[in-house]
Amino acid sequence: GEKKDMTTEMANAYDPPAVESAWDAWWEESGFYSTDVEKAKSAPPEEKFVMVIPPPNVTGALHIGHALTCSVEDALARWHRMQGHSVMWLPGTDHAGIATQAVVEKKLWRDEKKTRHDLGREKFLDRVWEWKNEKGNTILNQLRRLGASVDHSRSVFTLDEIRSQAVTHAFVTMFEMGIIYRKTRLVNWSHALNTAISDIEVDNEELKGKTWKTVKGHDPKKKYEFGTLTSFAYKIADEQGKATDEEIIVA
Repeated sequence: GEKKDMTTEMANAYDPPAVESAWDAWWEESGFYSTDVEKAKSAPPEEKFVMVIPPPNVTGALHIGHALTCSVEDALARWHRMQGHSVMWLPGTDHAGIATQAVVEKKLWRDEKKTRHDLGREKFLDRVWEWKNEKGNTILNQLRRLGASVDHSRSVFTLDEIRSQAVTHAFVTMFEMGIIYRKTRLVNWSHALNTAISDIEVDNEELKGKTWKTVKGHDPKKKYEFGTLTSFAYKIADEQGKATDEEIIVA
């Protein structure tokens, strides 16, 4: 957190670790990226700039796409600071829903031979938080290595209490407005997780004809038939309830 000593002789070649190390720690310690709340309150709207970083999934690490986005956003944040505006660039991570659940469940089974049902909802959420605190700082430290001028003192997690309340409020409001609703629909059901999952979480596999496969969450010794289309013919009854020659075929 101390300013780097620049009185030493300049190296002949560019050495990234030597040049880049310590700067971000000093910038953060000095509060250069923090927001003066009182100044922001009294500033007109055109002199305020607030931006939320698209929260990366806590289960992974930043890649080149994140670096590109951060570079563009960092340029915007720094430009507004140079204009004398009150800037708040909010960092954070996303709980990643099913992905995080799957990772924690695997760890729980590997270490204790227990499932989330054995623990119950509240205790399982505690385990998710333990895992997040252990692994989730990787992304925030990568942001520091990038030199992104985010306000780390305000870093959030999408599963924390305030964000959870906001999500619940948003869903209840949209439900009351009729924007979201319950309906009977075809969904992607995971036998392993015992829950519905989105299209982007499904790995599609093309089968050529009848194929026998195991299903996660079922007896691993038992295989089920896939790749076939079975048709059922239902006879249509007349007014007396007797079957006619007409039929409805359902596949």
